[in-house]
Amino acid sequence: MKRLAFYFRNLKPTNQTYEDIYEGKMYELGEESDPTVHNQALYWNGEIGYEITKSNRLELSKPTVVIHIPMKLFGVEKAGTAGLDYIFRSFIPYVNALNEANDNRKRTHKENGHYYIYEPSHKVLSRNVITTRIIAQKYYKNLSGTTIVPIDNEKDVPAFLCASIMIQVQLPAGKHLKAGQMLAHDLPEAVNCFVNEFDRQKMEKAEKLYEKQEAIRAWLKDSPYCAFVANGSILPRAKGGDNPLEGAVPFLSTAEDEVEVAGIRGMAFQKGITVITGGGYSGKSTLLDALDAGIYNHVAGDGREYVITDYDAMKISAEDGRCIRHANLSPFIKWLPEGSPWDFSTEHASGSTSQAANIMEAIGWGARLLMIDEDKSATNFMIQDFVMKALIDKEPITPFVERVRELAQEKNVSTILVIGGSSEYLQAADRIYMMRDYQIVQVTKEAKSLQAMYLPHSEAACSDENKKLNEPADFSFQDKIDANLLNTRPEGSASEMLKVSDLGFILLGNEQVDIRMIHDIVTIPQLNAIAFLLRRLMERLNPLDRFQKFFAPNGETAPRWICREEEVEKLLKEIETAGLDTAHSPFFTECGRWMDLPRKYEILAVLSRMKLK
Repeated sequence: MKRLAFYFRNLKPTNQTYEDIYEGKMYELGEESDPTVHNQALYWNGEIGYEITKSNRLELSKPTVVIHIPMKLFGVEKAGTAGLDYIFRSFIPYVNALNEANDNRKRTHKENGHYYIYEPSHKVLSRNVITTRIIAQKYYKNLSGTTIVPIDNEKDVPAFLCASIMIQVQLPAGKHLKAGQMLAHDLPEAVNCFVNEFDRQKMEKAEKLYEKQEAIRAWLKDSPYCAFVANGSILPRAKGGDNPLEGAVPFLSTAEDEVEVAGIRGMAFQKGITVITGGGYSGKSTLLDALDAGIYNHVAGDGREYVITDYDAMKISAEDGRCIRHANLSPFIKWLPEGSPWDFSTEHASGSTSQAANIMEAIGWGARLLMIDEDKSATNFMIQDFVMKALIDKEPITPFVERVRELAQEKNVSTILVIGGSSEYLQAADRIYMMRDYQIVQVTKEAKSLQAMYLPHSEAACSDENKKLNEPADFSFQDKIDANLLNTRPEGSASEMLKVSDLGFILLGNEQVDIRMIHDIVTIPQLNAIAFLLRRLMERLNPLDRFQKFFAPNGETAPRWICREEEVEKLLKEIETAGLDTAHSPFFTECGRWMDLPRKYEILAVLSRMKLK
C-alpha cells in the first residue's frame, strides 16, 4: 500500500484519469544495470493483495478493486460455491460500515467518495464478484517512492489460493489525499477487521446446508419426482423484497406425498402431470413461484432453503409480440393463414403462438419440467371447452391440454400447472392438489369424480370431427441459425453496441431483445452476464473480422449454420475453466460490472428472441 499511497500524494490536482494507479509503474533496481520498469497494479497489505483495474473506459474515477485474501487467513484450505457465497455476504457489512463513516448526505458520491459492493439475492449462484485464484505473493521490497528491490529468496515466493472479492470505489473528485486514504488505508483496515472476525463455523454451516440441498437435487434425478418442498418452508415473500413474509403459514406436506430425503421431511412432487388449484388468494401461484425459484439453492433464513426443483425446469407463459424464427409449432398449430406451422417465423407472435414456441424451445433444449400458470397463459392455447369446440368447426389450435399427456409419456417432460378457471386439465392430470388457506391438500379422486360427472355432456356437445383423437405430434426441433447474422455492430457502424437496461432489454448490435417474459433470469447481474457471454459467443463464431462476409459462388451471402444449444454449451464449458469474469469488457459503459452465471436455457432464450436480420 506504500506505493499506492505515493501515487495519490503525487497526482496533480487536475488529474482525473488516475493513470498512475492503473499502470502501477515501479522501478526495480539491479546490481549493475539500469532500473527495470514494471507495470503492476497489484498492491499489497501484508499477504492480502489489492488489484486495481478500470471499471470501464468512461468511469476512470471509479476503479474496480479485486481483493485477494489467502484462504488460510480464514482458517480453511478451500471453498466451494456455498463457502465463497458466505465469505462474500459476510464482507458486505464491513463495506456498508465504511460508507456509513464516509458518506455525506449533502454531497454526491462523486464529490465525497463511496464504496460499491454487490448485494445478492438469497439465491446461491456462481458470481464474478467472488472467485478463487492462485496468487503469487509479493516478490519485492519497497524502497522510496516507486523503487523496489527483489527479495533475497525470489524463487521461493509462495503462491496461495485466495478468495478474490470484487468491489468498486468511487474516488472523490479532486480530493486525491482523501482518495488515497479510502483506498490505501480505510479499505485495508476494514478487510483486516473482516478477516480477524471471520466466523469459520458459520461458513461450515452454509456449506453443509448446500451439501444437503445438492443431495436432494441428486436424489430427484434418480427418483420418480421432479420437486421437493420441506415441511415448515415459508413460501410467500415480503412485499417488494426477497425476504420471507412474516407471519406466513408454514408449508406442510400432504400425508400421501410426504417423504424424507437427506434427513429432511417434506412433500415430493411426482413426475408427470400435476395440477394445483384453489380459490383466489389461496397460495397456488405462490407455490408455483417457489417451485420455480427452486431451480437454484437458497441461503439459510430464506424460508425456501429446502424447496428444490429439477435444475432442467422452465417456467412458461404467453409472450405477445416476441420474435420467433423457424419454429416447429405443428404439435399445437394445425395450419396458418400464411406460412407453415412446421417452419414458422414472425416478429410479433400472438399469445398462443408465442406460448407454443416457448414450449417447443424448452423441450428441444432439454427441459424436463414445465411450470405454467393459467393466469399468465393464452386462454385459447390452454383450453377449448365443449361449447366452443361444438361452435367452431375450423380451429387451427390444438390446446395444450390435448398434448400434455403425450409430452409426459413420449418425451418424459413433466408439467406442473396452476389452474383456477377450467376443469379440462383434471382428467389429464396424474395428481390434483387444492390450496386451502395456504395449505395443500390432495384432491385427485374427488376432482376426477366431479369432472367425470360433466364429461358425458361435453362429449355429446362435440362434433364428430372434434371428437377425433389428435394424431401423434411431431416434436422435432430445429435449432440452427446463421452465424453470419450474429453481430454486436449496428449496421453501418464501426463500434459495437452492448447495453443492458433495468427495464428488461438487452441491446446487441441492431437487436433490442425484450427479456421481460423470460422468467428464470433472476437478477440484473445475470442479465449482464448473458449480454457479455453472447458477445463472446459472437466473437468466437466470427473471429477477427466480425463483420466479414462469406460469399457463395453466385455472389450471395452463404449461410453458416450452427446449432445454438451446442455453441452455448461449448461457451459455458469455456467459462467454467476460464472464469465468468473473462467474458467482461470495460469498453461497454452501459453494462453493469457484476455478473451472475446463468443456465444455458436463459442464454438460449435470449438468442431465440433475436430477429437476426
